[in-house]
Amino acid sequence: MDAPDDMLTSTLELLRWIGWAQRKAGEDWIRARDITFEQGFVLRQLVRNPGSIQRDLAQLTRTSAASVSSLLQGLERRGLVERRTEPGNERSKRVYATEAGAEVVSGFDSAMAATEESVLAPLDQAERATLHDLLTKVTAELPRPTRP
Repeated sequence: MDAPDDMLTSTLELLRWIGWAQRKAGEDWIRARDITFEQGFVLRQLVRNPGSIQRDLAQLTRTSAASVSSLLQGLERRGLVERRTEPGNERSKRVYATEAGAEVVSGFDSAMAATEESVLAPLDQAERATLHDLLTKVTAELPRPTRP
């Protein structure tokens, strides 16, 4: 992608451009599997945390319970997730990625590692280490993103 000259005027603009490239690669990878970014995000969460409850998924995706329910219904129809009620607590449903669901998102982390390698290809190992050290120093005082 060619960037307009005014896009390259600050360090933070350069960092945003790198973030854009990473996000686009992730979105392209997910769309190639015929799911939305949100569906891919939820499937990856369920693979990492089997038995999550819908309320936690709503918080994680920063959407409503109704939106998560609709998203899960679509994944359920495709056989990518299943919802199970808790014995003794019929109101609480836990959500699990099926084997097919886990297969859809398998390889995402490897794809993102390949994207990182592509982005950092112009740098040698010493430059990569310096960049990492500098970014670690810059982010040390920033608020941490929250993850439920």
